[in-house]
Amino acid sequence: MKNFVYQNPTKIIFGQGTIQQIGKEIKKHGIQKVLMIYGGGSIFKNDVYDEVVNSLKEHGIEYVEVSGVQPNPVLSKVQEAIQKAKEENVDALLAIGGGSVYDTTKAVSIGCHYDGNVWDFYEGKEKPKSGMPFFGVLTISATASEMNAGSVITNEAENKKWSCGSPVMYPKVSIIDPSVQATLPPNQTANTAIDTMAHVFELYFDGTEDVDVLVEYSEGIIRSTMKHAKILLEDPTNYQSRAQLAWCATLGLNGSNGVGRSGGDWASHGIEHSLSVLYGVAHGAGLAIVFPAWMKYVYSYNIDMFERFAEQIFNITEGTKEEKALKGIEELKSFFSSLNAPVTLKEIGVKYEDLDRIADNAAMQAPHGAIKKLYREDILEILKIAYE
Repeated sequence: MKNFVYQNPTKIIFGQGTIQQIGKEIKKHGIQKVLMIYGGGSIFKNDVYDEVVNSLKEHGIEYVEVSGVQPNPVLSKVQEAIQKAKEENVDALLAIGGGSVYDTTKAVSIGCHYDGNVWDFYEGKEKPKSGMPFFGVLTISATASEMNAGSVITNEAENKKWSCGSPVMYPKVSIIDPSVQATLPPNQTANTAIDTMAHVFELYFDGTEDVDVLVEYSEGIIRSTMKHAKILLEDPTNYQSRAQLAWCATLGLNGSNGVGRSGGDWASHGIEHSLSVLYGVAHGAGLAIVFPAWMKYVYSYNIDMFERFAEQIFNITEGTKEEKALKGIEELKSFFSSLNAPVTLKEIGVKYEDLDRIADNAAMQAPHGAIKKLYREDILEILKIAYE
């Protein structure tokens, strides 16, 4: 187990009827005016917008708004919101939505305290030193952005979907009311489960030894995620399953699952980001395609963990290490398919002749990975496995 320092400053308020507390929480920090950042119309349909606004008004907090954050959030919207925040002289930011809104808000936060182009942080040219305080109301679970310090943004002009992380990018407070997710369409519930599992896999398979407690912790999140995703596809209003899936998503990448490890593999995420930027595929759907293919390519470099995964998650006990590992990968792919997620590139309309273009895009940040360093030729082979 590696040495580590673990600190997560985000306060989580979890449960039904908790959204009305957002105004009180913001007021505690002496905030007078916020910029609300959100996506499309879902927060108007499920009454989240009205709840938030009423809470802000009740506590005397002024607000202005920037809407239109899209899945796979883009740099131009970040820049629009930074300009609005500065023009309106707000004291803080308020994210209302899922991971895309949170990631956008984090970028706005550090951009408001920087005179240059916020993209400098995502290219690694600069490191954030401070950020405007921000709060959040989560409406879609998946990314754990509500309780971590990472952000992924797409520079649409350059076809780059890159990440940035810093301790100054934690939300002050996040409110998670799982009941508002009951109206999510089935594909978004599926993507929640896939994204959660993928985050856990990146850490679970990274090759760190002597982390028994974390291995058990990871497996618990994986099993619970699978169980409650299947329940919710049959009964989307089941509050207890909504709550448990939402908390699994938060735990998957709030740092608690990563302590003592080497930092994770993250090759699958790096490859998937190229699918998102080039094809607009939802992140969870892209991960359902990439992850099993990555597993097939690298399993021999950490075969004991892949064997354990097959045994502990899918109860596969017969065969050699290799046979069990490969069977576990196939079972995972079948599980993703049972959620009606795509599991091949062909299903999302990618042409075989486009694989080189995807590999070129993903290779801009190569090498990817921890258990095996992946370069362009490796990425291309993974894409070929993922094709059909």
